[in-house]
Amino acid sequence: MDSDSDSDSRRGPVRVVIVDDEQLVRMALRLVIDGEPDLTVVAEAADGDAAIAVVDEHRPDVVLMDVRMPGRDGLSATRELLTRPAPPRVLILTTFDSDDLVLGALRTGALGFVLKDTQPPQLLDAVRAVADGNPVLSPAATARVIAAATGPQSSHARDSSRDAARKQLAALTERELDTARAIADGLGNPEIARRLHISVATVKAHTGSLFAKLAAENRVQIALLVRDAEG
Repeated sequence: MDSDSDSDSRRGPVRVVIVDDEQLVRMALRLVIDGEPDLTVVAEAADGDAAIAVVDEHRPDVVLMDVRMPGRDGLSATRELLTRPAPPRVLILTTFDSDDLVLGALRTGALGFVLKDTQPPQLLDAVRAVADGNPVLSPAATARVIAAATGPQSSHARDSSRDAARKQLAALTERELDTARAIADGLGNPEIARRLHISVATVKAHTGSLFAKLAAENRVQIALLVRDAEG
């Protein structure tokens, strides 16, 4: 994704839909987001079915999507939204007790996730980043979600996943592979720069190459490939 072209081509504030089954959460998020001149909440929804309906109606840039909701959950709604032409960017709202569902959403192409207790400035930065096509995922969250993904697996399935992952990683340069392994360890860009003795700008360049070469939408997808390859 070309974040610069996204920023340049979008006119007016970033249009946001909030999806959460708790009215107080929606109200708090709306107050925070609508307080910014470059962001605006265009609709709210309390479940996955309503989310799909309001997205069809309002065509937002970003959907803040809760995971656990009555009726259709956020994972199912995210899957459907991201299969459509010109889908919105999806930013998952979560608590750490829903790691399994978050992992599923990230696998489908959601651009990242933020915790519900994230401070307003960080939340706003996340919305802006996702609107520009940039993945948002904290290093600690990456490590936690990857840990949740490592469960029992049949030897055949494990071998198949390992072979497929190794084939994808074979396209990387040595430095790109080192960066991918550091991402899988849950490191952020400054920590990766220190580990590899390179600049943060170089880390960002390698990470951009990883997204392109691996067709990844977020850091979790990169980390999962590394874990599968080494499994």
